[in-house]
Order: sequence, then structure tokens, then C-alpha cells
Amino acid sequence: MAYKFLLPDIGEGMTEAEIRKWLVKEGDEIEEHQVVLEIETDKAVVEVPSPVKGKVLKINKEIGEIARVGDVLMIVLEEGEIEEIKPEKVSSVSVVGTLPEEEEVLATPAVRALAKELGVRIEDITGSGPGGSITREDVIEASKKAIEAMDQYGPVERLPIRGLRRTISKNLILSQKTTAFVTGMDEADITELWHLREREKKALMEKGIHLTFMPFFIKAVQHALLEHPLLNASVDEEREEIIIKRYFNMGIAVDTPDGLMVPVIKDVDKKSIIDLAKEIQELSQKARERKIKIEEIKGSTFTITNYGHFGGTFATPIINYPDVAILGTGKISERPWVKEGQIVIRKILPLSLTFDHRVTDGVDSARFLSKVIKYLEDPALLFIEST
Repeated sequence: MAYKFLLPDIGEGMTEAEIRKWLVKEGDEIEEHQVVLEIETDKAVVEVPSPVKGKVLKINKEIGEIARVGDVLMIVLEEGEIEEIKPEKVSSVSVVGTLPEEEEVLATPAVRALAKELGVRIEDITGSGPGGSITREDVIEASKKAIEAMDQYGPVERLPIRGLRRTISKNLILSQKTTAFVTGMDEADITELWHLREREKKALMEKGIHLTFMPFFIKAVQHALLEHPLLNASVDEEREEIIIKRYFNMGIAVDTPDGLMVPVIKDVDKKSIIDLAKEIQELSQKARERKIKIEEIKGSTFTITNYGHFGGTFATPIINYPDVAILGTGKISERPWVKEGQIVIRKILPLSLTFDHRVTDGVDSARFLSKVIKYLEDPALLFIEST
């Protein structure tokens, strides 16, 4: 009897996933525990193995399609089982005579996925391939015509919200709906930190470590959270409790070709600046290559987003739910600055802190931000090798 391979429950509260890539096709022989497809959940790309050995009879879900836990993804004829001979198709019969069967659309899963991505109905395409099959070029040509579609004001193009962009959209709406967010802003003179990084980065680069400002930002935030623990927390909505975290896991926003991801560096209070630099480098690469594991993007207690890398200054960053605060760092620029009664040119860093007003207030958040600035302006407080 054929085995129905269902979308498994991989935990973490996942109820659905998007089919990202099939690694097998109908007719393939597969081994037990062989990875047969990749799915994209709300958290990461996950490889899914087959629990049985046998032959793939049918693939039920196309690339780009959303499947729920328990849906049949494919049907496998297990080893030792005899494949049933499928009866020939017969025409339907009614009181008015014989009705022709609906003609099957001939297209590979990859071509179907492309049509879904481009928002084209594959049933409306006339195939130019062998036997009338639909080719990639047929889909692209049809999409060009679809782009010419009009609304009442002019031409429009429709793009399905899929993959990581779909996850980002859901998480942002969840954060906006469940937090009373407020953003405070300030500036830090990081001239001394700038010079410190310049002195150290060459030696570390020779060891394959790229020293950015992010490890210093992380350490400054971690030290400030010790004195302002309400910003290192989450909210239990059902029990109406604030859960203060006594550990420090820092989420760092990483821009990837598919959208923004937030890898999490665990136990930053136990790691040095160099340790953090190494881990940031490794996790960022994994995120961009979509090889990051679910556990590597879970468990943050606070998040930092560095939009200054892309030229931004101040912003109102959205809290990374279920955290209750996020720090945005802007573009570092040379500015005239009053220091010890003199106007001098200094390296100035814009900072934006968004926090959940249900958990704490403006006074506490302002003091926290001032503490962060203190550590950034006096890097001697953050020893390179310290934990």
C-alpha cells in the first residue's frame, strides 16, 4: 500500500510552511531519511527527510504552495510493495451523452512554481513544448502580458507575498498589534571607539575576523540592560505578567536577498568582543545563504538593527516580537561637536530606541539609552578581551 508522506510538525508552534524546493521528482527511488524537500517556515528554511524507502509515485504540492501540518506532500510506494496498475481514463457519461475529460495541463513543478511566482494562471497558457507542454519561456511571455493589466488609473503588476517576505509581514503586523510602542532618539560621540576599532581591525582581519561596530553595540546594550532589566523582557498576555529575562540573547538584524532575518547570539554576557565578532560573521553568512537553523534565530531578549550601514540616520524600528525593545543605529558621520568648551569635528552615531510602553516608561528608556551612550563614548569600559 502506498505511503502518504505528510507535512510533519517540526515544533516551535509551526502550523504551516511554504514548499521552497523539491529535491526529488516523480519516479525517483528514495532512501529512508533522505532529504526530499526544503520548506520555509515562519523561522527558517528546513530540510525534510523521508521516513520511508521507496519510489515517489506522486508529488502533491508545488513549489511556492502553502501546506499545513498534516497535508499530504507526496505519495511513496514503499520497498516491497507492488504498484497498482492505474485504470485508463474514461469519459464521463450523462443524459446528454459522453462528456470529454478536462485536458491535463502539462508542466513541470518548476514551471508551475514560476507561473505562481509571476502571478500567471497556468491553465490559460498555450504550451509550445513537446506534446503541448508549457515551457519556462511560455510562462515568461504570458507574464509580460499580465504585467500590462490595468486598474482604473493605469498599468499594474501583481506580486504574490511569499517566502521570507510573507513571514516578515506577519511578524511586523503581530508586533504592531500587540505592543504600545514609543521611540526615543539620541546621539553618541563615538570618536574614541572609532579609533579603537581602526587600531584593532587590521590585526583581527589577518586572523579572518571582520571587526565591525556591532560587537561594541552589543556589549554596550548588555551592560546597560543590567541596570534596566525591564527592557530585557517579554509579556505573557494571558497571565498579564512581565517576564524579565536574566540572560542576554541579542538579535541582530541581517539584510539578505530574501529580506530581513534576525539571527540570535546567545549569552552575550559570557563572550568577548572578539567572540561576538566571530559569531556575527558566521551567523550573518548563514542567514544570507539561508542555511541558518531554527534554533539560531530563536530566543532573543533584545534586538539591534544597524540601518546606518545603508545610509539611514534616525528611524522608528519595529520591535522584534516577543522582545519589548529594539535599538536602531544610524549612519556614523563627522559633525561639529562641542567638547570641553571647544567646537571640534567628531564621529557622531544617531541612536533610536523603540520600547513597549506597557512594560516601562520614557524615563527608564531615556536612562537606558544614556547608559548605552556612556559605554560607546568611553570604550575603555568595554575591554577587547573582556566578558
